[in-house]
Amino acid sequence: MQINAPSIRRAHRGGLSRSLVTMSKVETIANLVRGALASVAPEAENQPLNPGADFRDQMDLDSMDFLNFVIALHEATGIDIPEKDYPQLASLDGCIAYLAPRLKGR
Repeated sequence: MQINAPSIRRAHRGGLSRSLVTMSKVETIANLVRGALASVAPEAENQPLNPGADFRDQMDLDSMDFLNFVIALHEATGIDIPEKDYPQLASLDGCIAYLAPRLKGR
């Protein structure tokens, strides 16, 4: 699994205990995202992801696949995702940045 390098650097600066919490959160979100992707594109389940690259380019998702991915993220997290925010969910890094503060305390 590829991990978001900026998150690793932020976690490292925060000390050991914060590092474990941050890494755990990043891994949890990455797993949620992978599960949501696999629900709309089963071939994506074992495909390595470039964290900064657009999912639509990496997995050849069409607009309906992407919409179903967003719905799957909503169902997995319980977070309402307005349409204006969809572009922020286009990559693994984007999903982590978008979901991490919204999952705080869950």
